[in-house]
Amino acid sequence: MPLPVQTRRRFSSGGTMVLLAAISLLLAACSEEAEEAKPVVRPVKVIEIGDAGEARQMNYSGVIRARTEMNLGFRVGGKITERLVNVGDRVKSGDLIARIDATDYELSVKSAAANLEAAERQVETTALVRTRAEQLFAKKVASKAQLDQATLGHSQAMASRDAAASALAQAKNQVTYTELMADRSGIVASIAADVGQVVGSGTPVATVAAEGEKEVLIAVPEVDVANFKPGMAVKAGFWSDQGLMLDGKVREVAGSAEQPSRTFAVRVSLPDDPRILLGMTATILASAADADRHLSVPLSALAQKDGGTTVWVVDRGSQTVRSRTVTVADFTSDGVRVLDGLKRGDLVVAAGTQFMTENLKVAISGDVARQSAGNDQTAATEIVR
Repeated sequence: MPLPVQTRRRFSSGGTMVLLAAISLLLAACSEEAEEAKPVVRPVKVIEIGDAGEARQMNYSGVIRARTEMNLGFRVGGKITERLVNVGDRVKSGDLIARIDATDYELSVKSAAANLEAAERQVETTALVRTRAEQLFAKKVASKAQLDQATLGHSQAMASRDAAASALAQAKNQVTYTELMADRSGIVASIAADVGQVVGSGTPVATVAAEGEKEVLIAVPEVDVANFKPGMAVKAGFWSDQGLMLDGKVREVAGSAEQPSRTFAVRVSLPDDPRILLGMTATILASAADADRHLSVPLSALAQKDGGTTVWVVDRGSQTVRSRTVTVADFTSDGVRVLDGLKRGDLVVAAGTQFMTENLKVAISGDVARQSAGNDQTAATEIVR
């Protein structure tokens, strides 16, 4: 039975709508597939690894000291009765620094003088005996043995007199040793003993920094001490005068490390300059040896993958990134020195490593900053298409 005309029109209109909806869905699916097929290109910051041109710069802070510092002490022991200098005082050679009680040593001088006097009288007595023995022997009244005995007695008396004279001179020297004198001109750097203290022979009482050549004492860790050799040229800067820079020379490198800090003492000689004062803070600038010239990358270029340290290297041809494992030598204030894993000409992603994946397409155009081995400062250029 044929359908009514109205009914046939309804079915025809509905089919057309269904067809149009199906076509729209098909076009939308194709559009989504096209969008999914389009590769993701991410702009990145990169640096190019350059030649290892400059050596790593080292800087260590130290204190200006006199090359010669004298720890002065009494040559005899006793109680300090007077101290005539203070820290910072300038002294000249022969100036009195301190005294100790000389009473006992003066008594020793009197005793030695009395012994010498007795020895002198003994010499006179034995001289008379020897003379008398010679006269009697000449008259053949005394025997040769008596003459020899008298002569021997006189010689012994003379030896005793000489010993007494030496003892007296020694006692007098000890009296002079009760006064501590400056051996050379300089500045009193420290005081180790004061009035009323009993000190032994040789105990340091005062330290005098001798006038003349000055030097900087720095503490160098064991990882860098091999870079310092006697005679090595360095630069010295000063905190008190930012514009002052002097040429220095390494004078001495300690052969063993100090126990508390495990650092090596290095002394750097400085030229004579009136602007340099004892106790000032100085900074020694030196270049590391050629063996320490490693490639340098920014800290932001490092990433962690499978428990190792990696960087993302850009392939110039395909403009995609791939991870590469590197060996880190050490960290500096502005970058990281890489021992192994990179070579000259490599393009390294300097920032945004957290967004990198293997074979990710990146945008590269324009000039690329070059990072050399000795330059620890981060130099990265953003490359955006």
